[in-house]
Amino acid sequence: MRRLDILFVGLGLLGGGALVYLLFRGTGLDGLDAGIWSQVILVLVVVAWTSTYLFRAVTQTMTYNQQLQDYEDAVLQKRFEALSPEEREALQAEVEAERAQAESNASD
Repeated sequence: MRRLDILFVGLGLLGGGALVYLLFRGTGLDGLDAGIWSQVILVLVVVAWTSTYLFRAVTQTMTYNQQLQDYEDAVLQKRFEALSPEEREALQAEVEAERAQAESNASD
């Protein structure tokens, strides 16, 4: 996110808070109660927004992690395509042997 985007998000939150305050004032709350309730809503929005970031960070579904995974997959695919047919068969046999060993270890 660029600095300009952060500025717009901050201004949006500020404007949203002011709008919520005015809505509460319009429903008949006095200035103090409207201010408190608009701050409660603003804090809940910020906490929800932050929790989505934390969720993406913990599950590693952020843009950087996804780009890195796509790059690693592409490199492996290119390396696999560069192998000769004999090397591919040997690799396939090795993978199947490891898979069979893992299954036998899991069943023990």
